[in-house]
Amino acid sequence: MIPQQRMQYRSTRATTERVGFSRALLEGLAQDGGLYAPEAWPAFRAEDFPESTELPAIAAVFLQPFAAGDPVEASIAAAVGEAFDFPAPLLDVGPECRFSVLELFHGPTAAFKDYGARFLASCFARIADPDPRPVKILVATSGDTGGAVAAAFHRRANISVDVLYPRGLVSPTQEQQLTCWGDNVTAYAVEGTFDDCQRLAKAAFADPALRQRFKLSSANSINLGRLLPQAAYYAAASLAVWRRHGTRASFIVPSGNLGNVVACAWARRTGLPIGEIVLAHNANRTVPDFLATGEWRPRPSLATLASAMDVGNPSNMERLRALYPDPPGPASAVSAYSVDDHSIRDRIRQDFARYGQVWCPHTATAAEVFERLPDAQRKDRRWVIVATAHPAKFAEIVAPLIGQELAVPPALAALFSRRASASTLEASLDALRDALH
Repeated sequence: MIPQQRMQYRSTRATTERVGFSRALLEGLAQDGGLYAPEAWPAFRAEDFPESTELPAIAAVFLQPFAAGDPVEASIAAAVGEAFDFPAPLLDVGPECRFSVLELFHGPTAAFKDYGARFLASCFARIADPDPRPVKILVATSGDTGGAVAAAFHRRANISVDVLYPRGLVSPTQEQQLTCWGDNVTAYAVEGTFDDCQRLAKAAFADPALRQRFKLSSANSINLGRLLPQAAYYAAASLAVWRRHGTRASFIVPSGNLGNVVACAWARRTGLPIGEIVLAHNANRTVPDFLATGEWRPRPSLATLASAMDVGNPSNMERLRALYPDPPGPASAVSAYSVDDHSIRDRIRQDFARYGQVWCPHTATAAEVFERLPDAQRKDRRWVIVATAHPAKFAEIVAPLIGQELAVPPALAALFSRRASASTLEASLDALRDALH
């Protein structure tokens, strides 16, 4: 690896201010409303990483340069070890091993968000902040983020978490995960869509009165402390494919707010052996239409079976456009497909019958995109489908389609013994100001 100088981060809106790793994590959102991104990039080779396929070993090497020169740099390996105490297995699927599946649902809330949320919590515990006020984390969620953040920060000293989720637009299991914590976690069922929740969170960060009252931070994918650990599992998966098959891994990523996509693109930017990146969207077509036409037209989100991807104005497009600023922009680096609910249902049925695989609706979206790839493209590359959530989180959708009950992971089952509580919230900044305490 090329030696790394002090890492600094700049807003995607091109202001001249630079901040270090700790400050970028604590602030979440840049002062100008933009998103933090690395000012420079480490350059990796496969031989820079240990032969071990264990995620913590690879993640420690990958993440260290991103904290270079920061007070927490020496603690990165410890933070990774604490956060990544569950696997991210890469499994070949089918009798002909037609593709691999990167299973990211073995954490405490059975979704890929656990990696980023737990790493962020571990880092927060190691940051020496001169501001003595408690940190108030404000998180908007379309289903999985809020549960992962609540679990990661539950009962953490000097931190409170306020979760905003769209009322009636998450699965019953997801809602239980969002609302069962108590203590330092408060859940709000917002009368609106995820986009309304995200708009409220951003408005709160820009509101002088709230910033004066609270030391606000974010644990959404707008916080780079969420994206960098996700980039680490792409690093580990791509190295595993490279060592097994001698070729680059191409990823199909279920996509909503685009944090998981940006994480993959960031890993590729550092030189990891990653080929194509294909985005799998549900019926919310903002991103596929943009890549096809070059016209950015955010729109109200639609409710679908893959509810965690119901996003009509994804925040991380700002990072993707900053990473690929030259025409034709992101279309030069990623591609996208849109999948409707009917196709999601069919893919769950068909792949269970064909491979014995049980997909959640989000992973089924990616599996459907794999089948839609042109034959030459599908056969000439080594494809990895990213499995973002355990199917048991969507049992009311999946079980009838495959004709059998789903085994519930023990950590997920334990959450159902907890008492749930949430307050209904109007989708306005005034209502949020009044609710926060």
